[in-house]
Amino acid sequence: MDSDSFKTITDRGEGLYKEKGSKFIAIAFPVDSEEDVKQKLSEVRKQYFDARHHCYAYVLGADKSQFRANDDGEPSGSAGKPILNQIYSFELTNVLVVVVRYFGGVKLGVSGLVTAYKVAAREALTNAPSEFKTVDEFLGISFTYPLMNEVMRIMKEENLQQMNQKFEIECYFEIKCRKNDIKRIAEKLVNIYGVTVNYLGIP
Repeated sequence: MDSDSFKTITDRGEGLYKEKGSKFIAIAFPVDSEEDVKQKLSEVRKQYFDARHHCYAYVLGADKSQFRANDDGEPSGSAGKPILNQIYSFELTNVLVVVVRYFGGVKLGVSGLVTAYKVAAREALTNAPSEFKTVDEFLGISFTYPLMNEVMRIMKEENLQQMNQKFEIECYFEIKCRKNDIKRIAEKLVNIYGVTVNYLGIP
């Protein structure tokens, strides 16, 4: 069975690492889409416009299927990948971590950079509050008014909330269920003769 929960951060977190005059400022953001990623990157670049590098990594989706690491001019694999690996080690998704570097005049070498970006990213993620969220999907329920009591009994048993309801002779509302529960709940409702259930998908 696919997992229908995932761990993410709920607010931004910040980290700082200094080495031989260079300063690495890390900021972790909760994001839901590549559009969010672009917006947050733009904000960071504006705020730290005088920094030499704005390196980042992000992971999106409950299955962590979308991800990217960017070295932004640092030696290949020395910045974006260590940041990405920290996101993975915290088992997070829907997260963007940007690490801004102010160059201090002394080169750190690839191993020094890997350490700097890793430690800064880790501190930002440690300082960001996190929580588990569920993957939710929606059903549309249609039935005639006399079936209301039977439908509501299942709603109560399953502790479901109704949304976008229209209660007339023909009744309709929508419910949100955890992904792994949706088939079972739909079957319970369809077993009431006269109830129609439509799968509406993920919002």
